[in-house]
Amino acid sequence: MKVLKYAHENGCPWDESTCCKAAENGQLAILKYAHEIGCPWDERTCCNAARNEHLDCLKYAHEFGCPWGTPTCRAAAEKGRLGCLKYAHENGCAWDEDTCSGAAYCGHLEILKYAHENGCPWGKTTCNKAAKGGRLEILKYVHENGCPWGEDTCYYAAKNGHMECLKFAHEHGSELNMRALLYGATPQIKDWVQARIFQRRAYD
Repeated sequence: MKVLKYAHENGCPWDESTCCKAAENGQLAILKYAHEIGCPWDERTCCNAARNEHLDCLKYAHEFGCPWGTPTCRAAAEKGRLGCLKYAHENGCAWDEDTCSGAAYCGHLEILKYAHENGCPWGKTTCNKAAKGGRLEILKYVHENGCPWGEDTCYYAAKNGHMECLKFAHEHGSELNMRALLYGATPQIKDWVQARIFQRRAYD
């Protein structure tokens, strides 16, 4: 704090990045000082507070007018910050499919459940991200709760070497395509995909 005060009082410029860094590192006192003296802030302040689980910084920033939006919820979801996500949602912060997709890709099932149960939209990208990240339990959850398969769900599982996700998705209605064969991560995956594509063609 002393260094920041000295720098500011002696003409050192500051900008939105100052508040952003204070929130990122959970420096509430510095965030308060900078804001009270007129340092500007932007949505990155809330994003960084949520991403790094500094709920006190997030609350302060929101209560004093710092903008937030869908990137704030996405940041919380990607890092598994349930407390920050709940606070943001309960206080009117917008969310979109990126919240569910981020939670799915990063493996945060509790975050995904909270978001879905509280009305956050999801869709094909959510399934794709779960497959890409190899998140089998999440892939099962989203499918069992009505999330639609993406055209490339099997492709993402195959490309990233996630055989169990690939099998589950295909066995539960997700289509295989030639991209899954061409870009399969291992010979085992390529052989598995090829056998099923040829089997399907034999019945067409």
